[in-house]
Amino acid sequence: MLLVTKMTAAISDRMQPLCLLTTELVTTEQAVIRASFSFSLGFTMSKFTTVSQQASYGIGRQMGDQLAGNAFDGLDPEAVAAGVIDSLNGAASQVPQQELNQAFAEIREQIEAAEAEKAKTMAADGNAYLEENAKRDEITITDSGLQYEIINEGSGEKPTASSTVRTHYHGTLIDGTVFDSSYDRGEPAEFPVNGVIAGWTEALQMMPTGAKWRLHIPYNLAYGERGAGGAIKPYSTLVFDVELLEIVN
Repeated sequence: MLLVTKMTAAISDRMQPLCLLTTELVTTEQAVIRASFSFSLGFTMSKFTTVSQQASYGIGRQMGDQLAGNAFDGLDPEAVAAGVIDSLNGAASQVPQQELNQAFAEIREQIEAAEAEKAKTMAADGNAYLEENAKRDEITITDSGLQYEIINEGSGEKPTASSTVRTHYHGTLIDGTVFDSSYDRGEPAEFPVNGVIAGWTEALQMMPTGAKWRLHIPYNLAYGERGAGGAIKPYSTLVFDVELLEIVN
């Protein structure tokens, strides 16, 4: 029986079973309708009905999302939950602090080793691209490893590191994926020469105003081991078409 209501009206003992049965049937039908509606929308009725329960669940969910985004091999959800519960209850740790520190250190080493191996693979793709690209006659390579080719010569003044310039640019990964383009936006960009990635800073000081160059930038002259957002992964070699429109000051 999903719900039994107390009958407040005076009824006979003979009629009471019928009334209770009727109440049960109506309530059961309503419950089925609610359950069917929930199923049709793709969710089930939550058991967390109070504000405190919902907020508490939300905290746990956020913690879980963060852990899922930074998980390591062997992460044990039950052990995580036990640690949270023990802490909230003020219970003593089930694992001595020295063992916790050792475990953290070993996991950190595993993560760093995995990241280093991944970085080698990611950097290797860029290095192979630059090695092959360097064989082209139109490519010039600077001492830093920056590679560039001149599309349009230009004949104006060259900026200095302290200059602010206006440029058009088109940036891609080595596979041709576009991650940023002032051309596509239809609006040039202004910025200080010494306020951009190292590959740009070096190239701009060699470019006459009016020039357009294609830069092939090693990861160490771009965004390095960190990358930039979701589009530019760590250790990414980048390709930019850069057109120097004007030295603003």
